[in-house]
Amino acid sequence: MRILVTGGCGFIGSAVVRLAVARGHEVINLDALTYAACPDNVACVAESPLYTFEHADIRDRAALDRIFASHAPEAVMHLAAESHVDRSIDGPGTFVETNITGTYNLLEAARAYWTRAGKPEAFRFHHISTDEVYGSLGAEGQFTEDTPYDPRSPYSASKAASDHLVRAWHETYGLPVVLTNCSNNYGPYHFPEKLIPVVILNALAGKPLPIYGDGSNVRDWLFVEDHADALLLVVEKGAVGRSYNIGGENERSNLELVRTLCGILDELRPRAGGSYADQITFVADRPGHDARYAIDPARIREELGWRPSVTVEEGLRRTVQWFLDNEPWWRALQDREGVGARLGVSA
Repeated sequence: MRILVTGGCGFIGSAVVRLAVARGHEVINLDALTYAACPDNVACVAESPLYTFEHADIRDRAALDRIFASHAPEAVMHLAAESHVDRSIDGPGTFVETNITGTYNLLEAARAYWTRAGKPEAFRFHHISTDEVYGSLGAEGQFTEDTPYDPRSPYSASKAASDHLVRAWHETYGLPVVLTNCSNNYGPYHFPEKLIPVVILNALAGKPLPIYGDGSNVRDWLFVEDHADALLLVVEKGAVGRSYNIGGENERSNLELVRTLCGILDELRPRAGGSYADQITFVADRPGHDARYAIDPARIREELGWRPSVTVEEGLRRTVQWFLDNEPWWRALQDREGVGARLGVSA
């Protein structure tokens, strides 16, 4: 396929780009190169004849029209988004502009292109979203594709809005869409403002390992390369108008997760004078911090035959080893705005 990937220099987007090129797909990577983007994430495919980079912003409709006309994609995989909850608390406007208005622009550009091309049945617009749109779970239960939306942060509200736009463009205009909502991703190339890379890098630097509240918040952890595999499967074989929840089937509390990371670091890079767990520090909780997320992946398993292949223990070990082996990559990102600082306290 010839796939237009938005946000292909980001964490999840770059995993999709790398895997798609490896499988022989032609990829057009559209990225605005904002603070969380890193071209080095796709350096291994940058010289491939199957790869093209377009420096553009999804808020720029003229640029989108040019890219569609120039490359004539057979599918769109829309990953470009502002995604850090703490940043959305401090600056919600950017999330509204990118996640809502940007998605609207992309939908309209895709619809115009699809219409001009004679509305080919094989065209797909794949919108990639998050389980955070469903809100917060108690101790029991899981999110399904029929769970009512109940977003609790500016980030999740903006993603919920974009999901609704995509469904509306399918129902109103017939645009052939598929949607996915995923659980928390982790793995190589994870931008160093999210929990797992923060813990790894703070541990190595001898800094406190911050845990919000009492660390009891639970997430379902999905290895990013498993997620990329699922996303390519959905864009190729997912039913038009259908949504699929993608989960790692690996629930852990934040405190459990951090202690596991400390144990792996103790083994791979021993700390003088004790365990990295000695650096764990509990800090004031984030406003509106959802208690628990858990995905029921039955639909994608039963309809498309997909299951995650990486356990959280294996994935965390691979992630820690990757960060240990790729210090120049993360060192180069340390000075970017907001990295290493506590965000999301303005509320």
